[in-house]
Amino acid sequence: MTTIYDVARVAGVSTATVSRVLRGSDLVQANTRQRVLAVIETLGFVPDASARGLTRRRKDIIGLVGLDRGADEIDIERSSLLFIDHIVHATENILRGTENSLLLTFGSPGELFVKRVRSLAAQADGLLIAEEVLGQRELRALADQIPVVVIAGRRDQTSVDVFLADNVGGMTAVTRHLTRQHQYQRFCFVAGPSDAPDAAERRLAFEQAVAASPGSGIAAVIQGDFSEDSGVAAARTLLARKSLPQAVVCANDQMAIGVLRELQQAGIRVPVDVAVTGFDDVHASRVIDPQLTTVSQPFRDLGSRATHRLLARIDDPALTPAVEVLPTKLVIRASCGCQPQGHRLGQVKGLAPGRSHVHEKPPHHTDVAGDQSTGGKERKRAIAPCGLSGRGHRPRPGGRASGRHRGGAVSVRHYGPVGPVRLDNGVQR
Repeated sequence: MTTIYDVARVAGVSTATVSRVLRGSDLVQANTRQRVLAVIETLGFVPDASARGLTRRRKDIIGLVGLDRGADEIDIERSSLLFIDHIVHATENILRGTENSLLLTFGSPGELFVKRVRSLAAQADGLLIAEEVLGQRELRALADQIPVVVIAGRRDQTSVDVFLADNVGGMTAVTRHLTRQHQYQRFCFVAGPSDAPDAAERRLAFEQAVAASPGSGIAAVIQGDFSEDSGVAAARTLLARKSLPQAVVCANDQMAIGVLRELQQAGIRVPVDVAVTGFDDVHASRVIDPQLTTVSQPFRDLGSRATHRLLARIDDPALTPAVEVLPTKLVIRASCGCQPQGHRLGQVKGLAPGRSHVHEKPPHHTDVAGDQSTGGKERKRAIAPCGLSGRGHRPRPGGRASGRHRGGAVSVRHYGPVGPVRLDNGVQR
């Protein structure tokens, strides 16, 4: 194997000069540089990566830390978080254009995992941390030793760079869609982990949006952990109650899919009997039946922008920490009661023109608006402005409707600080 000593001997220079050429130092004369480079090419010398790292005081390693929430090695697709998968792919995509490698570690909160994070920090040039892996004091201490960027962290963080999605705007938009377009009043919320900043923001935004809707209330808040299995458990909790809510709002898509499937397994029709919504817009939300109404958050942008920022901070540790909130988009599909994909907007398959949709009330259903019947009889539900059945659409105060229906087209008004509303056929409005 050719060594740096062989290159120095053939080129007639010192090993220090060869090292300077390798790291691009401007202390080497041009003709000497060209001679050394020619010898390197002739001998086929490949410098050792770790040795080059030592000369530049770099390890060429980026660490990424994430939490395992509800992970089950037997059924990883159902229990592991798809959020972190998107972040990993986005980060790796950026690092492909550099000399850096990505080193991952995942675990459950606790002192043992904190020790692993510290160990990873000793091996890396910088760390990407997803969610609330460390306490605030530990995070500040770590950031004093190594460049750190947090993904899906707290927006009030001041000691490190933070990149997060607009959880407040997204959850407000989907909740207002349910209360204004569909006139739902009785809700259940399936919350994410209490130690996850994203989950906390989404729950608070949901509660505030429901409180701002006259006559609406929250019948239950069920704690989940972002996994599909916790959504299944939440649905079973609801099924054990005497009555079901009109809509189940979930803090992420995986829990929403668990809720939806378990309700269907019990014979509950979604969205006829109960509407279900999620948050994230993962691929599974588009292929489940009915397709899931959700909020799309920019996974790839979160990962790529955070990675670019970390690389910049490694080059310049004096950069002022910044918090960046990326926009979200309300994605309207069928699970909330809107027009399913493949049907013309404004029409319901099987309905005669001008007739309202008729659903049979299940025996366990109890209405909030005074209807305490035991079910079995049919009741009318008006077609909601977004295309399918809602809970008796009423004009908003002042005679202004929240949406307009003209000749099969639909206009959806945007509420809250989110991006454009995307309909189930991919069209943005």
